[in-house]
Amino acid sequence: MKEYLMAFDQGTTSSRTIIFNKKGEIVAKAAREFTQYFPEQGWVEHDAEEILATQLATAKEALRLAGLGAEDIAAIGITNQRETTVVWERSTGKPIHKAIVWQCRRTEQDCTRLKQEGLEAVIREKTGLAADPYFSATKLSWLLHHVDGAMARAKAGELLFGTIDTWLIYHLTGGKVHATDPSNAARTMLFNIHTRTWDDDLLKLFEVPRCMLPEVLPTAHTFGQTLPSLFGAPIIIGGVAGDQQAALFGQCCFAAGDVKNTYGTGGFLLMNTGAAPVTSHNGLLTTIGWQIGDKTTYVLEGSVFICGAAIQWLRDGLGIIASSRESAEIAATVPDSGGVYFVPAFVGLGTPYWNAAARGTLCGITRGTTRAHIVRAALDAMALQTVDVVEAMRRDTGLEVPLLRVDGGASVNDLLLQLQSDYAAVSVVRPACIETTAWGAAALAGLTAGIYKDLSDLHALTTTASIFTPNIAPATRKAHLAKWHKAIKAAEIFAESEAF
Repeated sequence: MKEYLMAFDQGTTSSRTIIFNKKGEIVAKAAREFTQYFPEQGWVEHDAEEILATQLATAKEALRLAGLGAEDIAAIGITNQRETTVVWERSTGKPIHKAIVWQCRRTEQDCTRLKQEGLEAVIREKTGLAADPYFSATKLSWLLHHVDGAMARAKAGELLFGTIDTWLIYHLTGGKVHATDPSNAARTMLFNIHTRTWDDDLLKLFEVPRCMLPEVLPTAHTFGQTLPSLFGAPIIIGGVAGDQQAALFGQCCFAAGDVKNTYGTGGFLLMNTGAAPVTSHNGLLTTIGWQIGDKTTYVLEGSVFICGAAIQWLRDGLGIIASSRESAEIAATVPDSGGVYFVPAFVGLGTPYWNAAARGTLCGITRGTTRAHIVRAALDAMALQTVDVVEAMRRDTGLEVPLLRVDGGASVNDLLLQLQSDYAAVSVVRPACIETTAWGAAALAGLTAGIYKDLSDLHALTTTASIFTPNIAPATRKAHLAKWHKAIKAAEIFAESEAF
């Protein structure tokens, strides 16, 4: 029996491949960054063909590093940056435009109009999402209306739409499979999470021809197999999930009430709510976690648009740190941020504020402020943004959220996790393997391939590395949160005064 699983972890800034053995241990991994395009202020694009090329290159490199061949891989699991929108030609497989990334804010005015016309309530009821540029529908509509001839070609059946998972599946299978899973479909603002089908009313609202849309298959399912020419032999694609749902699955958050937070380019906190969707009244999103067989698991999600990307900005934009790893060392040289609060609203504010116009703000700077204080404030912001989401979840569910499982690149930072525990007043648990997004995709594929019989097999593989517990006085915590919320208000007020 084949005993290895391959995960394609296609993220916002890099494509990665990780090979796991059946014990969930990493055998090999490879990663390649790809180009970020910023054609106008607030616009973000990717080259979908570069994404495909880097993903294939890392897969081949991981196989080489592991000393394995395609015949050793039981199945591939795909996890991906969500909402990012690609439109391509059915006949050639070529994109008609660069992919519009989930971070892109070019459709702010479209979303404002939807709200003004009173349509956000309908969108929320059907999809569980806010009327925000974050999601795919307005991006797809923009492409259809701004690329010459796109709408007519789409109506004629010449063009296909997909999020990045669909784009990869299409090319891995040589164009034989045009499909996605519910966790990705639910992020498009075109998918009814109650009927679990593409919604005719939403398709009409956004002027999207149904013939463009992929088939929606269960999250753990056979999505076809790769072309033999790609890796030397065909490999089954056995699982597909959006990156945050994959991380929730990889953390074994299988019970209602289980919560995880991922510190990636953005920050994403998800709570498993079980077999029924929970309507949020506090700015959270209601979405689909996964579908296995005919059973669908729903989640509540809080989305922080800029998390680890704030550290990248300190490195690439300001040049005050040499590497992301250095941020922890510099931040630890000061006892606190010296009264500085950093709101990294580079592309607006997500949960619970949903203010697309807000922009990044630094408050409390004095002559005594050093780069160490600013770096510390950036780490504080990563934790404080998450606190806002945790509090929203507490209000929506009535649950205490005593335990927060964490993952993502920044979760190796002990200082960040201690700050998170202090500010949120929760215990923070880091697993032995922080590659939970990739592992979640691999585990889904492993279920399809029969390597694992059920979820209990996956639970048995989970181990904890570190636990962080609150270590500050309640009054200190309360004071930090009060100043943080003043800084948030400052970012929102600044956005209101743009016309001068």
